[in-house]
Amino acid sequence: SHNILNIKGIIDDARCFCAVRELRWWPERQRYHCGNCNGYFDDLTGTIFQGHHRALSVWILCLYFMGLNLSNSQIARELELNISDVQERTGQLRQGVVARKPCVKLHGEVECDEVYVLAGHKGQPKAVQKKP
Repeated sequence: SHNILNIKGIIDDARCFCAVRELRWWPERQRYHCGNCNGYFDDLTGTIFQGHHRALSVWILCLYFMGLNLSNSQIARELELNISDVQERTGQLRQGVVARKPCVKLHGEVECDEVYVLAGHKGQPKAVQKKP
């Protein structure tokens, strides 16, 4: 499946770029040079990995470590990076993951325990206060 990565298979930059290319583009997809802005577009253009000087494999491993629930300081030690760089980057990676996460659609019966639903009193907190 194109949605699952084997971390052992992408530990170097060439394999990381290959994996990103396979996940992002279908085989017939062409990459373009823009005649208007004279810009070039590659596999990382428009992704959370665009424009960073660290090797792509570093950030793929960072994602992997995040999945293992390692702290930012543990990730920084493992990847031999500055803690502030890791903290900034993990925040960006989390935002990117959340932005791409599909919305959950509930269906069927939904059950709630110990729920008190109150209609009305919007903007009137005194109306909901307990009476003596």
